[in-house]
Amino acid sequence: MTKPLSIGIAGLGTVGAGVLRLLHDNAALIAARAGVPLNVTAVSARDRSRDRGISLDGLRWHDNPDSLAHDPAVDVVIELIGGAEGPARTLVEAALRAGKSVITANKALIAHHGNHLATLAETHQAAFRFESAVAGGIPIIKALREGLAANRIDAVAGIFNGTCNYILSRMRAEKLDFATVLADAQAQGYAEADPSFDIDGVDTAHKLAILAALAFGRPVDFASIHVEGIRRVSALDIAFADELGYRIKLLGIARATDAGIETRVHPAMVPLSAPLAHVDGVNNAVVINGDPVGEVVLQGRGAGAGPTASAVIADLIDLARNRTTPMLGVAQADLAALPSMPMDQHRGAYFLRLMVQDQPGVIADITAVLRDHTISLESMLQHGRSANQAVPVVLVTHITNEHAMRAALARLETLAAVLESPTAIRIESA
Repeated sequence: MTKPLSIGIAGLGTVGAGVLRLLHDNAALIAARAGVPLNVTAVSARDRSRDRGISLDGLRWHDNPDSLAHDPAVDVVIELIGGAEGPARTLVEAALRAGKSVITANKALIAHHGNHLATLAETHQAAFRFESAVAGGIPIIKALREGLAANRIDAVAGIFNGTCNYILSRMRAEKLDFATVLADAQAQGYAEADPSFDIDGVDTAHKLAILAALAFGRPVDFASIHVEGIRRVSALDIAFADELGYRIKLLGIARATDAGIETRVHPAMVPLSAPLAHVDGVNNAVVINGDPVGEVVLQGRGAGAGPTASAVIADLIDLARNRTTPMLGVAQADLAALPSMPMDQHRGAYFLRLMVQDQPGVIADITAVLRDHTISLESMLQHGRSANQAVPVVLVTHITNEHAMRAALARLETLAAVLESPTAIRIESA
């Protein structure tokens, strides 16, 4: 490519404005690395009058984002609208059908429609790039698709949601409960007014669906992911985790097993010896295990205008340099139809916390239930006595399977001395 790359941006929120600002502020450096100037020539957003902190003078304004796909002066469409359906999907599909390259930060769109979009891109010989869709400024997509292309990937695990990591970090550091920290995070803008996608694990699952497809060379399969959020993590659980030498993190985990590809999102006990245990605040981190490379750890800011804009422009530079690869690293015809492992076949150790009535025979009843489900114990914690009052009992199990654990939890909940639903948190080595 020798002529300037002409860019149309749909969506001028935090990230869209960040892309414009970074292209302006680092114009000479970016042009040198791209080999040509990168010029935004057209934009589309809902509100023309909003002050975005950067001049839009001289840019063509499209009220309908779809029209960017048909603007003959636009080479690349950047979709920053968001959402799996609606205008974002319509624009991306139209642009690919028109043979235009597309860059997006839209993880929900790829998680739900990635296979269809990859086919469109391949059919119409258009590039589809999405480095900014997962982990903000951390180059995890490029690492899996290109840097580690010679490796057989065994597992990918990480902290992919800064909101949840911020909440859990503050709960531990300040010994606060979940509701208090969530409310403060909303007040400070770290959490949305409706935080469900973040705290219920959906955002992490969207990102994991993308990484699992890249890591294992299979189609995107969001539906197979087991998803749990952090609503039930208590300050008490975090305190016991500290005592046992763990940190509680919301993890996304994709792992190759003999039974298929295991993909799951849930709170996990991570030992202090593991890299992910020390990733705090709004930061993200990813651990990749490959053969022959071994363990690779990437860490950084997972969201925000700067990190996300950085990833968007990295994709632009690749397109300007004609560095293109299939969306998922290999052609659609070469993706492997690997089975997904059902969650009830998961094997691992567990942290259990039960609130029980302090009376003789309670521990014997609990251990009898675990024995009946062939679950053995590694350790147990119980602090203090309070006759006929609620006290916490913490059990750490040896490796067992999910099916047995779920059955045991159902039985434990029926015991008269167990005063609330047991809490179970899986223990990970990541």
